[in-house]
Amino acid sequence: MSKAQRLLDILLFVSAKKKFTAQEIADEFNISIRTVHRYILDLSDMGLSIYAEQGRNGGYTVLSSRLLPPILFTEDEAVSIFFAFQSLHYYRDLPFNTESKSASHKLYNSLQKEAKRKVDKLQSYIAFWNPKRAIETPLLKAVLELAIENKNLHIQYESKSGTTTKHIHPIGVYAHDGLWYMPAFDFTKQKILLFRVDRILSIVKSEENKEEIFNLEEWFGNTYEIKQPIRLHVLLSREGVRQCKSEPNLEDLVVINEDGTGYIDSMIDKGELNFISPLFYRLCMHAQIIEPKELINILRQQAKDILSIYPEND
Repeated sequence: MSKAQRLLDILLFVSAKKKFTAQEIADEFNISIRTVHRYILDLSDMGLSIYAEQGRNGGYTVLSSRLLPPILFTEDEAVSIFFAFQSLHYYRDLPFNTESKSASHKLYNSLQKEAKRKVDKLQSYIAFWNPKRAIETPLLKAVLELAIENKNLHIQYESKSGTTTKHIHPIGVYAHDGLWYMPAFDFTKQKILLFRVDRILSIVKSEENKEEIFNLEEWFGNTYEIKQPIRLHVLLSREGVRQCKSEPNLEDLVVINEDGTGYIDSMIDKGELNFISPLFYRLCMHAQIIEPKELINILRQQAKDILSIYPEND
């Protein structure tokens, strides 16, 4: 039996027992005590936390058994997982940045030579590109973990009006266009607002949330309650269709005609207007707003603000 296989067997054995002696391993695998101690050092070097208890009744205790047993992948499965990690390459900050790099490194080193050659060659022909931002997002992991723990947060947030304190309940985080966003229920305004995670300066305190609030998946699926329903009716050119299909909160609302043009005709929450207005302003002639009037007025005002900076020459 190879050493790698023996180490795997011992890893599974000690992870299941939690507490054990060197003699128990020696008896179980028919090896010497000296070999047992050598294997335990190898497992410790691999990352398994083992505490040695000295004395007559001493032995070993596994402090953490979070190492997963090996999973057998086909070559194509391993390559696909490696490229799933590579798709995150262009984000400066990730919730588990160090861990994902470590996992990617381990996976690549575990590949056979032919699979490594395949990965190396594919990297010259495929990329999951996002604009690489210089903006740091130091609280990304903390925000995600607190959202999973169903916590309410008091945060210091840098907005257009300056630094303010927000009392919110985050429903998750998502990446878009190289930046991380956090939809959260604002207890002061009593609605979902969208926050840039890099603009969170500090988390002042957190508290248990006692009410049921929908999560990010439900928010993307528009299954949350619409408190102020308003009709969004927009005619789209082909380019308008393409860009709206790239927006997570509009993608499912786009209806495509046979000629490639399309439209949106759906009910949304009125509170979303300020968040979708920059997209429709950017689309310009590729999106004609029919309803609501409120969105048309927002776009008119934005156009006036731009024109005020560039007045016509006399």
